[in-house]
Amino acid sequence: MVEKEETLISEEEAAQYDRQIRLWGLDAQKRLRASRVLLVGMKGLGAEVAKNLILSGVKGITMLDHEQVTEDSVRAQFLIPAGSLDQNRAEASLERAQNLNPMVEVKADPERAEDKPDEFFLDFDAVCLTCCPRDLQVRLDQLCHKNNIKFFTGDVFGYHGFMFSDLGVEHHFVEEKPKVVKPERSDEPEAKKPKLDPKETTLVKKTASFCQLKKALEVDWTSEKAKSALKRTPTDYFLLQVLLKFRTDKGRDPVPESVGEDSELLLQIRNDVMEKLGVSVELLPDSFVSYCFSEMAPVCAVVGGVLGQELVKALSQRDAPHRNFFFFDGMKGSGVVDCLGVQ
Repeated sequence: MVEKEETLISEEEAAQYDRQIRLWGLDAQKRLRASRVLLVGMKGLGAEVAKNLILSGVKGITMLDHEQVTEDSVRAQFLIPAGSLDQNRAEASLERAQNLNPMVEVKADPERAEDKPDEFFLDFDAVCLTCCPRDLQVRLDQLCHKNNIKFFTGDVFGYHGFMFSDLGVEHHFVEEKPKVVKPERSDEPEAKKPKLDPKETTLVKKTASFCQLKKALEVDWTSEKAKSALKRTPTDYFLLQVLLKFRTDKGRDPVPESVGEDSELLLQIRNDVMEKLGVSVELLPDSFVSYCFSEMAPVCAVVGGVLGQELVKALSQRDAPHRNFFFFDGMKGSGVVDCLGVQ
């Protein structure tokens, strides 16, 4: 984790971030202003996260992506201007990203994340991966967990999206709570009870513990505790496992151009994954193959909004974080937070 000096907010920055400072306080904004974030992957979801972080007022953000701009990649990616085909995605996104907030240092890195040495990632306060292979996600989470760096990862598959966060063994934050007001003296019994005054609040210090992604993806569903939680576990958790396995096997995500072939392979992978996990295939009905192709801009906006919000909360140490998965189902128009793998 980067060693930080005391950050001062200039008058210009105070004016720029006035509403945010009123919302979460000057100390939280100072922590944001001192934070550097690495964002890996600049497809539609990556663009949403970049926008939210840059507007929030972090110190700097580095967009890392080795892929080139294609017609498919710009459908949900608003930072890439027209006429940028075959350019590097991170570099093509740089100008519009920087224009969002000149006070933030925005950089583009066209290299592969897999080729970066461990030391590269230690220069950041938070690392956020989008649309990355499972092996890379697990490797970087282990590195971040060991070095007290906030780790996030997220993905969008058609109507479905998810995010995961690992903020370490001990993540300290403050939460605003209504102040307890002592009752006035009275003969009435009700007056003896403490009351909450919504007009007055106080900040309460809290701590949350997180597990690594590898552990969260390798839950032992044969244990009695896991079996009892299985009925309330979101279906999207198992869908995520299937789609990450597809990406590992094929080196890409399912695409509409080969919907027939990819649908058959997805069903086969579903059967293998569910058997390996020790759960019934009925938890993930065959119909899932109809709704997990391509990146959809509205789903990117929702998941990117939640992912950006969680990054801001973690870096500012303000408000309770989602612990540790967020799943969004665009067919239902709703999301759910679930904690998996944490003891």
